[in-house]
Amino acid sequence: MSVDDTGSGADGDGRVDPEPAPDAADSGEDPLALRLEGLILGAERRYTPFQAARSAGVSMELASRFWRAMGFADIGQARALTEADVLALRRLAGLVEAGLLSEAMAVQVARSTGQTTARLAEWQIDSFLEGLTEPPEPGMTRTEVTYPIVELLLPELQEFLVYVWRRQLAASAGRVVQAADDEEMVDRRLAVGFADLVGFTRLTRRMEEEELGELVEAFETTAADLVAARGGRLIKTLGDEVLYAADDAGTAAEIALLLVETMANDETMPELRVGIAFGTVTTRMGDVFGSTVNLASRLTSIAPRDAVLVDSALAEELIRTQDAPASEAVAAEEAAAAEKAGEEPPSYRFALQPMWQRPVRGLGVVEPWLLTRRGDESDRS
Repeated sequence: MSVDDTGSGADGDGRVDPEPAPDAADSGEDPLALRLEGLILGAERRYTPFQAARSAGVSMELASRFWRAMGFADIGQARALTEADVLALRRLAGLVEAGLLSEAMAVQVARSTGQTTARLAEWQIDSFLEGLTEPPEPGMTRTEVTYPIVELLLPELQEFLVYVWRRQLAASAGRVVQAADDEEMVDRRLAVGFADLVGFTRLTRRMEEEELGELVEAFETTAADLVAARGGRLIKTLGDEVLYAADDAGTAAEIALLLVETMANDETMPELRVGIAFGTVTTRMGDVFGSTVNLASRLTSIAPRDAVLVDSALAEELIRTQDAPASEAVAAEEAAAAEKAGEEPPSYRFALQPMWQRPVRGLGVVEPWLLTRRGDESDRS
């Protein structure tokens, strides 16, 4: 959308009577591309940006802000918008008018939704539809099979998207209502972990692009599955690095060790290093920010290969929750006392070994701890 044109076609009450949509020959666009667009959007092009804004009852400035926030380029005053675009504008503006969202928050809703779904759409086209639309028979073009495939998939993918979104929304809402107070809803105490493939830059010079893509996909898929299965949340992936968060230190520690163990058992994977920090984290648009996140990243950069480093706050939390002993000497004393009393000694999941304190740029002196498993863990699946 663009705000440099006042448009035309509005009647006395501000309603817009859109002109008929141009055919493919007039627009110079590929006929199949237009047919696919109509199929996916469920409506044909009817409005210029100005007409859409007027029909939705919003200013061109606000309409343009929403459009750009969703991740779309300015289109001048081309007649490229549909009834669905008008309805979306009307709904967002209605939330603002009703006082349910501020204008800034409505723009954030548009931006976060646009960014998330843009990545999903790109993946579906690049990795999913690309394979399905390979011509099934010699002589058939991809063009001839794309439309019917999309026509069959569209309703199923739409229903699945809504289902997953509702599930994720329910999980997020549950975490919010369990927060101790309103401040904790935004600034929360979380365990944040970074997992980083060692020597990835060297690999990019030695591997073919397709091989590298397969390795990255395997790493991201494995990490995502492990994080989700153990109750963590995958925040984002950065090719050779994943960022995850967990509500408690024990969950974050278990995920980190499982990641290292799983990658070590895969001969195709490089070595891995993980850093975890525990503390106050600011959450916004699904991402996490703050010194705790920065510390986790720094710990990852200094972690030994196939090892996990944690900060002192996470170590203290593991000791407090009795997931790890304060030291092996303490554990030995507890075991001896339990044996003398004829009782079972305390069972700890993890062991912590203090490392040398070191200065970390921007964060001062930190005391990293090496996290390992303790004892015989029979259930690591």
